[in-house]
Amino acid sequence: MKKNTINGVSQAVSEICLGTMTFGEQNSEKESHEILDLALEMGVNFYDTAEMYPIPPKADTFNRTEEILGRWNKFHSNREKIIMATKVIGPSQMMNWVRAGSLRLDKKNIFEAVEGSLKRLQTDYIDLYQIHWPARTTNFFGQLNFKEPKNESTTPIKETLEALSTLVEQNKVKAIGLSNETPWGIMSFLSIAKEFNLPIVSTVQNPYSLLNRTFEIGCSEISFREGVKLLSYSPMGFGVLSGKYLEKKDTPNSRLNLFSQYTRYSNPSAIKATQMYLDLAKSYGLTLTELSLAFCYSRDFMGSTIIGATTKEQLIENVNATKVNFTDEMNDHVNKIHELIPNPSP
Repeated sequence: MKKNTINGVSQAVSEICLGTMTFGEQNSEKESHEILDLALEMGVNFYDTAEMYPIPPKADTFNRTEEILGRWNKFHSNREKIIMATKVIGPSQMMNWVRAGSLRLDKKNIFEAVEGSLKRLQTDYIDLYQIHWPARTTNFFGQLNFKEPKNESTTPIKETLEALSTLVEQNKVKAIGLSNETPWGIMSFLSIAKEFNLPIVSTVQNPYSLLNRTFEIGCSEISFREGVKLLSYSPMGFGVLSGKYLEKKDTPNSRLNLFSQYTRYSNPSAIKATQMYLDLAKSYGLTLTELSLAFCYSRDFMGSTIIGATTKEQLIENVNATKVNFTDEMNDHVNKIHELIPNPSP
């Protein structure tokens, strides 16, 4: 599998990163370990998790995914070859069971979160430690427009970076990253780090897919000029871009049937665009999954594309999509659809 270089990460990462947010909810521990084993066998050396996983977050399942990864034997027998990424959650009014509801991105919370992740993962260090979402009020998780806050309590970015710097110095964290960030946020982290000689962020984990190309508007130039690579999440739009919901091939265990609250990629405009992409894929003799992932894999700013798989069959199809030659002609056709229905699922 193709490997990509990410600034600050000691070894090249596979162009596919296996996301694990279904492990412990949609997948049992046994199923999770079987999927992990197969991914490693197929050349995936990059894995992403978070302290809040599995999804949807619940008080009784919080932390379970990291625990499952910590009991994955091949993680430990291949530790030096595997890049493990995890995340600390930001402020949230919904998850008051975490750290007694005190979720500021300050030294106390970050240190406590890291120690918890290290213990659950049963490892001495985290290869890439990410801020799951900003500490400030801004537009993310499907919001396009920024609304000025009337009252805001936040943790200064410098304070967050200083805490992360200490963890890097202690070798508990090797590199740091952001997630669900805006251009202002990324550049603020970069400029403050440079001014005060603090760690530079290596990556940003934001949504990116055929249905959401908002990263291209302001963040892709930052990636080019500053070297902050994208780790794209939801490249399949919660499974919508497999085409299974349009073609009635979904099952009761499909994510949107289990969790009806995840509707970001299911609005009328997104459904119309998905049908157009499905027709395009068929015209090239591809599945919509292959077209959707090949599109993501082909982007110059991509550090790695985070795929999720609840079955080994899904994993195999996702990995095999790396073999699709995403041509300039395909790209032109994709862009024409994008121009007609731009970013229907921000």
